[in-house]
Amino acid sequence: MDSLLVHYLLRARYLKSRCKVTVHQQSSQKEFSCRRYVISQGRCTTKRGKGYLNMDKLPAVGLLTPLDLSTVDAVPESHVWPHLDESSQKFESDKTVSIPVVDFNDDNVLELIGKACEEWGMFQLINHGIPKTLTAETEEVARCLFALPKSQKMKALNVPGTANGYCMARLTKHHDKMMWHEGFTVIGSPVDDFKKLWPSDYQPFCDKMEEYQLKMKALADKLISLIFKFLGISDEDMVKKLSYIDPATGKPHLALRLNSFPPCPEPSKVIGLAAHTDTSLFTMLHQARREGLQILNEKDGWLPLAPRSDALIINVGDFLQIISNGRFHSVPHRVMIRETEKTTMSMAYFFHPPGHLHVAPYCKPLSETLQTPIYKGVNVKEYFVIKAKASGKGIAALTI
Repeated sequence: MDSLLVHYLLRARYLKSRCKVTVHQQSSQKEFSCRRYVISQGRCTTKRGKGYLNMDKLPAVGLLTPLDLSTVDAVPESHVWPHLDESSQKFESDKTVSIPVVDFNDDNVLELIGKACEEWGMFQLINHGIPKTLTAETEEVARCLFALPKSQKMKALNVPGTANGYCMARLTKHHDKMMWHEGFTVIGSPVDDFKKLWPSDYQPFCDKMEEYQLKMKALADKLISLIFKFLGISDEDMVKKLSYIDPATGKPHLALRLNSFPPCPEPSKVIGLAAHTDTSLFTMLHQARREGLQILNEKDGWLPLAPRSDALIINVGDFLQIISNGRFHSVPHRVMIRETEKTTMSMAYFFHPPGHLHVAPYCKPLSETLQTPIYKGVNVKEYFVIKAKASGKGIAALTI
C-alpha cells in the first residue's frame, strides 16, 4: 500500500472510522466491514461499505501508531521526506537566530512582550517563576515514559476522538509522510493513563506532572493579563473565561504535550514536526536541548533558533492572532532532527480558550482610527474543524 493511501487511512482514523476485521484463514486477504475510503482531488470522504485488503500489501502496524524508532537502523520509506533535499533546504538559513529575551521581572515587561509578539510572534521568557528543579523532574518523568517498552506505551494509546495519551503528531493527518517523533498528551490529570503505564507506582509520576501543569497555568494567567493590557482589552470577563477551571475536577482543562525526537541514522531525510502554527492563544515550550526548532521568516526563510537553557519559549497561537486582529502573528515553526546519537525532548504547554467560547477580533481604537475586523469570529471547537479541513491553514479560512 503506498504512502498516500496510508495517509488517507490515517485521516479516516481521525474521522473516527471503525473497522470490524475478520480473517480468511485460506487467504492472504482480510475482509473488512467499515467505511469505504473515497479519494477524490486530494480529499478523503467515507461511506459505508465492504471490501478486501490484500494483507501482503498492508503497511506495518507501526504506520498507524508511533513507530518504535529506537529499533531501526535506516530510515523507513514511510518517514523519508524527499522535498527536504530540494526547495525546503534551499531556504534554510545557516545563521542561528536569537529571538527576543524578556525578563519577567523587568519594569518594562508589558512593552517588551507586546513588541516581541508584534515583531516576531515569539520570545524567550526568563525569571518566569517555574522552578528549575520542577522542570527537571517533570522532564525526567517524560524520559521515563518514553523509555518504556513500546508494548507498555501502547496500553495508553490515544483513542480516536480524544487528545490525551500516547500518540503520533497530530499533524500527521495533513501529510503523506510520518514524522520522526513520538508524543504523549496530558489533559488535566494523567492518572488514568499513568495507571496503565506504571500500575503499581503511578502516583509519584502523576503528582509531578500535575504540579508542573498548575505552575504553568498560573504563569499563563499572568501572561494573558499582560497581553490583554498591552492590546488595550479591558474585558475582565473574557480573562476569567480564559482561566476556565473544569468544575468536575477543579483543575484547568489545558494540554501539556510531551515530545520525544529519537536519534536518527539519517537526520537529513526526516523531520521531527512538520511546519505548523499552534491552535492556542499561546504556547509555552521547554526545550531540553538547543537544536532543532526553526521559525519561518518571510524574508530569510527557515531560521534555526538558539534558545537559552533557562528560558521558556513563548509563541503566539492562532486564537491570539484572531483576538489581536492580526497585530500579533502566529508564526509557522517546525522541528528538524540533528541528532544521530541522543534523544531530544520538549514539553509544550498549550494555553487555549475553552471549547465553548466564541473568539473574535477586539477592534478597539489603537489611536484615532477604529479598526475594521480582518477575521470572522469563530467558536473554538469549530475552529479546530475549520483548520483541519484547510490542511492546517485555519487563519486564512477566517480572513474577511
